[in-house]
Amino acid sequence: MGTPMIDKACDCHVHVYSPGFALAPTATFQPPPAPASAYREVQRKLGFSRVVVVQPTGYGFDNACTLAAIAELGEGARGVAVVPPEVSDSELDRLHAGGIRGVRFMMLPAGVLPWSALEPLAQRLAPRGWHADIQFDGRDFAQHEARLLALPCRLVIDHIGKFLAPVTLDSAPFQSLCRVLDGGKAWIKLSAPYETSRTGPPAYADVEPIARELARRFPQRCLWASNWPHPNVKPVPDEQALLDWSLALMDGDEARVKAMLADNPAGLYGF
Repeated sequence: MGTPMIDKACDCHVHVYSPGFALAPTATFQPPPAPASAYREVQRKLGFSRVVVVQPTGYGFDNACTLAAIAELGEGARGVAVVPPEVSDSELDRLHAGGIRGVRFMMLPAGVLPWSALEPLAQRLAPRGWHADIQFDGRDFAQHEARLLALPCRLVIDHIGKFLAPVTLDSAPFQSLCRVLDGGKAWIKLSAPYETSRTGPPAYADVEPIARELARRFPQRCLWASNWPHPNVKPVPDEQALLDWSLALMDGDEARVKAMLADNPAGLYGF
């Protein structure tokens, strides 16, 4: 299909792993080398000029590698950090100056922030215009719906809701996700279908219906991400193919494509 010529298109979720940065004791795997310089090649291939570097679980609370990557990637880069619940205001200021615009809450194995930290940190993120970037088993959306809707800060939901088993459009978890998006403060990444699909590429047929419904119903809430470098995924997905899959969800609607690739991330990440 090829990338449409969208000015200031943004890849909203990549991880950088560089030599010289020690993994945290909580790391669950040894990541492959994936420096910012290697991501530049992906960026050129896709024709994107903006990127969001998301702190990998493997570095725990040490955001040094992510900050270095943002600095190397330049003005078109922003980031999402992982911080301890007791983080100081001065540290949040330092992270903001380094391009950080959100805090990652990974509620799956290897994540280091518990659910109990979500609301207290969200109170501190809101005045800064930061967001909470959250990933958990989407089958649990209904039990977390009220607290997500009540958060004072913006919310970004990873990877098509990360339903770890296929769900249908009329299922309780998917309907709960839609209500969170209807709340007006949440965005969702139409990314990484390979993480939850049982049928697999290239169609990801069991994930495609919910992704298409999200694209149709919430065009102003959709983001796109490559999830590069796809550690532990074999065979390694092709970023262009992943982008083409997400673009196909838009049924040729140029306004929705521009919203997903450029306009929505520009407002959310403060480009």
